[in-house]
Amino acid sequence: MEIKVIEDRNNPMLERREVIFKIEHDGPTPSRKSVVDNVVATMNSRQGLVVVDRMKTEFGKRETVGYAKIYETEERVIEVERPYVIERNAIVAPAPEKAPEKVVEEVVEEEVGEDETEEEG
Repeated sequence: MEIKVIEDRNNPMLERREVIFKIEHDGPTPSRKSVVDNVVATMNSRQGLVVVDRMKTEFGKRETVGYAKIYETEERVIEVERPYVIERNAIVAPAPEKAPEKVVEEVVEEEVGEDETEEEG
């Protein structure tokens, strides 16, 4: 499988690069995971920052044309991309920072009963 970059443009407003690529392959259409791995290697990026938006293979041809987005930070991926696209590309979202847990102190009310002593008389 060989990737050729057709178009590479910078999108500073969304803090990403947008790449249109062509893949020549033998056999079936490559999986999205293998395409992401090859785009990461070709474009000198890292896992979690590359989102393959779409891939199109024409019937009978052994080439696929696709569109990928390469973000600058993982936080930006989460902010911009739709949840199903993130899931489709198997991007692991960074765990949100949790606020410190509040310690709940239970106030135990002591029942103070009056001791009634009966004097027999």
